[in-house]
Amino acid sequence: MGHRSFSRGHTRTARLLIGLGIVGALVGSTPGLAAAVPPPPPNPSDSDIAQAQTQVTSGLGQVSELINQVASADQQLAQLDNEVAIKREDVNRALVDLQNARSAADLAAGVVGASQQALRDAGAQIDLAQKDFDKYARSSYTQGTNVSAISTYLGAQGPGDVLDRAQVLKLLATSQNAVLEGLQRARTAQANKDSAAREAKQQADAAADQAESKKSLAEQAIAIARSALQDQAVKKAQIESNRAAAQAQLEAARGNVEGLQGQREAYTTWDDQRRAEEAQKAAIAAAAREAATQAAARVAANEAARQRAAELAAGQRAHTTIEEDSESDGESTTPKSTPKSKPSTSGEDLTGSEAIETVIDRGLSQIGVEYAWGGGDENGPTKGIRDGGVADSYGDFNKIGFDCSGLMIYAFAGIGISLPHYTGYQYTAGEQVPSEEMQRGDMIFWGPNASQHVALYLGDDQMLEAPESGDVVKISPVRWDGMTPYAVRMVS
Repeated sequence: MGHRSFSRGHTRTARLLIGLGIVGALVGSTPGLAAAVPPPPPNPSDSDIAQAQTQVTSGLGQVSELINQVASADQQLAQLDNEVAIKREDVNRALVDLQNARSAADLAAGVVGASQQALRDAGAQIDLAQKDFDKYARSSYTQGTNVSAISTYLGAQGPGDVLDRAQVLKLLATSQNAVLEGLQRARTAQANKDSAAREAKQQADAAADQAESKKSLAEQAIAIARSALQDQAVKKAQIESNRAAAQAQLEAARGNVEGLQGQREAYTTWDDQRRAEEAQKAAIAAAAREAATQAAARVAANEAARQRAAELAAGQRAHTTIEEDSESDGESTTPKSTPKSKPSTSGEDLTGSEAIETVIDRGLSQIGVEYAWGGGDENGPTKGIRDGGVADSYGDFNKIGFDCSGLMIYAFAGIGISLPHYTGYQYTAGEQVPSEEMQRGDMIFWGPNASQHVALYLGDDQMLEAPESGDVVKISPVRWDGMTPYAVRMVS
């Protein structure tokens, strides 16, 4: 996909992102700078070093074992974090399924209303036909059909007059039959519409039962997730404690092996790394802030994108609603919220590079916004929700922000594309392309069936994401480990 038609503002953004990619490449190519610099090692004095010159180092095997223990603890922590992310997205999936079931119940209830109106119309037709029949019956009874026919012939002035009067009598008999047939047709229509109403009512009841079942599933999923998160939090704390102890032993072993001279060298190396990392972080942060500022200005000026997003958001069910807000009249229940639409695009949506840059601008404009689990919709950041575990410990339920799938909803709403608030459903919302062929503007996913995380690819091995509780929306290097085999392309 070409980008020759980019505007001047988009070109500036591309240059900033290329700069971010260069900085990221420097970080990745410099040993030890990709990860955070550890706490400073001790810095012995010259006299301490002189006194320890003759000491012999030992314990290399112990150091190796401790390093392996730290690596194993890190691996277990990563696995637990992935499991937590999957369970939290399972709750998102249950919530989306619940809203879809409620929409089906609303549709069936509408059909019942239409059938009842049809029954009332059929009744009115029967009343009208009955009145016509009664009128004709009264006329025949008071005048007498046979007597009227004989008097008609006796009063004729000649053969021609007799024929004319016979034709009139024939027409009267035909009208009588037509009234009777009309009454029968009205009765038949009533019977058919009675049957349709009963069938529609059965469908409405079935849809309502399904909605209640989905609600129960959502509540069960939340309860299971909370229990699992609590267990995993305990496991994680234990692993972190073991890792801290192993790191302390490792530092002690290094001190014994390398001596004070090695500590001095380690301190110098650490200080250089710290300075380099701080400079790199400052450069990346400055470039990201500049990109966000320019993107925010373009988003603010793009009234058409804002209108598209507002139209998508208008009247949709709240993703986080568990208990249905309704009023009961003893016979039916009417939701106060409007059903959420399926992922779709409108006829006036943008395509090509202009659409891609609109999506990216909207995403970049939110750099620095807090992460809030369950937060984000078509119009921007929203208040997070409780998860009973990690998100609660960071106070996400009191924050205004995005989670990973919420950020994608906001970005694509500007070009008229509506996405569900669950990564697994977003994974099937567009064209799936091999991840190694992903292009600028594609969504990229992690975890089994995209159940863990989603981000927006910017090009040059950079992506925009809302990473996790305690973090903010930011630009990160693409993480290939655990990525799904496909990226999703919403714009061609």
